[in-house]
Order: sequence, then structure tokens, then C-alpha cells
Amino acid sequence: MRNLTFIFVFLLNFSVLGTGFCQEASNSAEKQTNQYFKAGARINVETILSAGQMQQNYRDLKPGDTVEVGFKANVNSVCKSKGCWMKVALDKDTEVMVKFKDYAFFVPKDIEGKMVTVSGLAYVEEISVEEQRHYAKDAGCTPEEIKAIVKPKNTLSFLADGVKFKK
Repeated sequence: MRNLTFIFVFLLNFSVLGTGFCQEASNSAEKQTNQYFKAGARINVETILSAGQMQQNYRDLKPGDTVEVGFKANVNSVCKSKGCWMKVALDKDTEVMVKFKDYAFFVPKDIEGKMVTVSGLAYVEEISVEEQRHYAKDAGCTPEEIKAIVKPKNTLSFLADGVKFKK
């Protein structure tokens, strides 16, 4: 009987210590994954291009062409209504309009200046005056800036199926 009590107490202590260890390990893993915002499809980081490499890919694209790719770039602006699009910089003069596939996810509205990694489909499209004005309104432009948009333009575009950045 004394041996059974000893075994019972030993197992009880072991299970409590084991649970504490598992929780500590779980919390540590949770802290690491909470360092990143991730949405959509998993991004294969081994095939990610730099902004400069991506800019070269866009030089080779014509309207109607597409290429499946992933790249890193800094966020210049984000939709202030919902976070349903963002513009990222390839260099100081070149931006890419990033939208999210099937509106399956959005990004936080306060990520200007952050480095993001996106994966998906790169293409060039002509954006109508109406659509440009819509995006300008979402970005918080003044009525004068919106009214100044008077002609369609070719835009470097990207349909992201995944996005990731460090919080």
C-alpha cells in the first residue's frame, strides 16, 4: 500500500512538471510565430526575389503577361478603409499595386515602411481613371489630387496569394 501511494505521488508530480514544461515550450513557440504577420498561402522563402530582381522581371512583362513569383519590398501605402491593397516600392520611383487573391485576407492599415514578403502572380495592367480615383480616395488623397487623375495608366500589379512581414 505504501508503495502504491509513493508511485501515485510520483506520477502526480511528474505529470504536473511535464505539463508545465509543455506549456513553457508551447509559449516559446507561440512567441516566435507571433513575431510575424502571415496571411494566405505559405511562402517558400528559398525562392524569394529582391525588389531589384523583381523590377527586372517587370521590365520583361507586357500587358497580358503573367509570372508566378515571390519577392520582398517596402510598403509605401495601404488601403486606409480595410487594408485590401497595398503599394510596395521596387525603387524610389517604381511601385507595385498589390491586391489579395479572392479578398481572402487583408493587411493591417498601419504597415507603411515595413518590409513585406509576398507570393503570387505578377502582371502589368491598364488602370482606368475611375479605378485610379477609387484607390486615391482609399489612400486618403485630397479631392484636388483625385480630380487631377485624368487618364488611364499602365500599372505594375501583383495578385498575392500569401503575405508575411515581421511585426
